[in-house]
Amino acid sequence: MITGKNYIGTQLSANGSIKYKTFNPETNKENSSIFIEASKEEINKAVKLASQAFKEYRTFSGAQKAKFLNAIADEILALDDELIQTYCLETGLPEGRAKGERGRTVGQLRSFANLVSEGSWVEATIDTAIPDREPAPKPDLRKMFIPLGPVVVFGASNFPLAYSTAGGDTAAALAAGCPVIVKSHPMHAGTGELVASAIIKAAKVTGMPEGVFSNLNSSGIEVGQLLVSHPEVKAVGFTGSIRGGRALLDLAAKRKEPIPVFAEMGSINPVVLLPKALENRSNEIAKTYAGSITLGTGQFCTNPGLILGIQSDELNNFTKSLASEINKIPPTCMLHHKIFEGYKTNKQKVESQDNVEVVAEFNGDVKMNYAAQTIVKVKGIDFLNNSNLHLEVFGPFSMLVECENQEQLEQVIANLEGQLTGTIICDDNELQQYDNIVSAMQNRVGRIIFNGVPTGVEVCESMVHGGPYPASTDSRFSAVGITSIKRWVRPFSYQNWPNNLLPNELKNENPLQIFRSINGVKTS
Repeated sequence: MITGKNYIGTQLSANGSIKYKTFNPETNKENSSIFIEASKEEINKAVKLASQAFKEYRTFSGAQKAKFLNAIADEILALDDELIQTYCLETGLPEGRAKGERGRTVGQLRSFANLVSEGSWVEATIDTAIPDREPAPKPDLRKMFIPLGPVVVFGASNFPLAYSTAGGDTAAALAAGCPVIVKSHPMHAGTGELVASAIIKAAKVTGMPEGVFSNLNSSGIEVGQLLVSHPEVKAVGFTGSIRGGRALLDLAAKRKEPIPVFAEMGSINPVVLLPKALENRSNEIAKTYAGSITLGTGQFCTNPGLILGIQSDELNNFTKSLASEINKIPPTCMLHHKIFEGYKTNKQKVESQDNVEVVAEFNGDVKMNYAAQTIVKVKGIDFLNNSNLHLEVFGPFSMLVECENQEQLEQVIANLEGQLTGTIICDDNELQQYDNIVSAMQNRVGRIIFNGVPTGVEVCESMVHGGPYPASTDSRFSAVGITSIKRWVRPFSYQNWPNNLLPNELKNENPLQIFRSINGVKTS
């Protein structure tokens, strides 16, 4: 049941004076539940509880944390139709998408449970002492990852489950041994509260310390600012706009004790169309990309917002085919009327630039908060000379850049901001002639795709969901998959420590039977 209150640890609380409602973009009306924004006192209490919980939770075994994570997954599934219907009311997204995202969320939680249950993720390293080494004795050194402390997670607008309350950031932080305070996204506060209730139930049944999780309502930016500024918060996870992520990064850097902000932000995900591929299958590629551009109303961080090719008759034919295919697809609802207005504003800003040609724009009847998909085209030289053309238009929008030759194509890629993904569409053996294009792309993206579409992020160990700034604030880490746990830990060494006082991961007898590196040799 939705109460509209905040979870301060296990306790529901509503001491604040600011009230708000979520919005149904399909009906263009507010939903009925009233939410109360967290007060400064409630924020401080949540952080204090998290800090106290950390002292105990950081010592919990992998088995204990795995039990907690699996219990969260079970409790989310137990919410059943109430969660699915609330999700749909707050997003305008269909039931199938809600169920698919719930499955992904549950899968993430279970994958982290498996990771910490096995235990080798701490990367235990042991270099034994050589007391008679000359000219100086070698000490015994043992290293492993330890958790950072309380983590603040910002709910994402476009993924109310998988990137929000119990999403990847939360699952990874809890797995690492860090208590989590979620700043709930105002667009799906009801979905967030239901998931928070599942986490609280799981915490109770598995004996987690009070304060291991809190969920705070927020209608604006103030709650987030107070959380990031709080001296007992030790790291931040964010998925959203460049503007929002950069503001948090700057705020965290100005603290007396600066803390890491792991933000996944803007990306236009360049796609390179090589000549032979266009010559042989331009219609097929156009149909595939029309579907990718409009998937989820273009509201994916991996939406293909930039398509690059070398001027030719084949590229012209592709452009006509893409325009035809994209106009066949019925427009769909965006997540919120403010996101819809942002789409229109940014689209208009790009279209108003010099030498931008609109080659396709759905011109049939479009309902309120439904986005008319659009394709524009520019020359390579114009794209290079106008940074406004690099703007991410969040929605079903893509820009075709027509380059004069291979050299200009490489130049366009090299001058891009950091991106989450890059894609190469080519035919057999064609890629060998474009090594420089691949190299340029590798320097700008976190993941490169061969003959596919960027939409769709597989949750697995080999996935990298991140990239050079501004795709993310630290390109060394992924926001998806079990390796994302490394964002919430730091390496720590014990020197000449008595064996019986070491954590189990570093004891001589290896009671956990995990894989470790001992004097340079991997062994269990």
